[in-house]
Amino acid sequence: MPLVELLCQMAPYLLLGFLIAGVLHAFVPSKLYSKYLSRNNFRSSAIAALIGIPLPLCSCGVIPTAMSMRREGASRAATTSFLIATPQTGVDSIAATAALMGWPFALLRPIAALVTALFGGGVVSLVERAHPEDNIPKAVEEKQLHKGFWARCWEAVRYGLGDMIENIGKWLIIGLVVAGAITVFVPDDFFAIFSGNTLLSMLLVLVVAVPMYICATGSVPIAAALMLKGLSPGTALVMLMAGPAANMASIMVLGKELGRRSLITYLATIICGSIAFGLVADYLLPAEWFSRVSLHAAHSHGAGISLFEGLCGGLFIVLLVSAFWRRYRRNRNNQILMNMTREFKVKGMMCGHCQANVEKGLAALEGVTAVVVDLASGTARVEGTATDEAIRACIERLGYECPME
Repeated sequence: MPLVELLCQMAPYLLLGFLIAGVLHAFVPSKLYSKYLSRNNFRSSAIAALIGIPLPLCSCGVIPTAMSMRREGASRAATTSFLIATPQTGVDSIAATAALMGWPFALLRPIAALVTALFGGGVVSLVERAHPEDNIPKAVEEKQLHKGFWARCWEAVRYGLGDMIENIGKWLIIGLVVAGAITVFVPDDFFAIFSGNTLLSMLLVLVVAVPMYICATGSVPIAAALMLKGLSPGTALVMLMAGPAANMASIMVLGKELGRRSLITYLATIICGSIAFGLVADYLLPAEWFSRVSLHAAHSHGAGISLFEGLCGGLFIVLLVSAFWRRYRRNRNNQILMNMTREFKVKGMMCGHCQANVEKGLAALEGVTAVVVDLASGTARVEGTATDEAIRACIERLGYECPME
């Protein structure tokens, strides 16, 4: 069964990637991300890109992080660079790419993310030098608990194998299901019409990938399945870059928060950069790298599953079920607490990162005694003495919309 084989092949690398993500979360101070990013220059853009590349944040999950960095003093150039680099890749997606598509693709992804982020940040830096930036208010200081080494180790495991899987597990499964459906139902000669026109196939993928929401890890099985159906390695790389880098929600938020100039640079960099690297993969890099990948992927469906892969796949399924159960329990408890006094619509939330960011931001607002944010309905229920205007302003500072009813 293609879906089971895909999951088991990716599981060992995914588990390793999630653990590394947990270590980054538990041991790297959050303030370090914005300390060196205040200048509107190439250095800040480069640091932002290097920080963002290993972080496993999706195109909507990266928005609250980037907006927080921006409020703490990060420049528009650094923020744009971070927004371009981060969702394209991450330790988990690099590992998954190596497992399913081979190391040439796995190494090309972070290189492409770095180059496009540096280019986008550099263009914003040049443009914004003629437009002095407004003062950005500092974010509310979050209380930091001084944890010991073993407490941080447990936090790394809890976050990596708990919160991270809960946040992107659904999108990973969707990606696997789509890939399995493509493998089974799309005829092998379906994409033959594009075999002589690589650029046309890339443009077709861009039309679908840019507005669509998909995480960097979830894009891997889709790209591999498209390659098996005849699309070029460069076209698959376009999917790996453009699919995770943007979606309609992030486009709307970024246009509001960073301005039209930065948004245009952001989109142009993603579109032009993905096509450029796709053409490089198809015409400048050795074809043997990718022919071996396609052969490996094609034969892997009949190669069976090793004992180690099966154990990792079983563990990953257990973690997924546990994550979905926790989310169900939390949503059920939230429904019980829905007797709070005021309800606010929150537009732009796409995943657990968004939900947690809104809850944390509102909880820190003066006068708020309790808050429940429901991702499914896109609402926040707030109890306390804070005014409606203050609550709406807080939500909008976090990078979301809060329309008046």
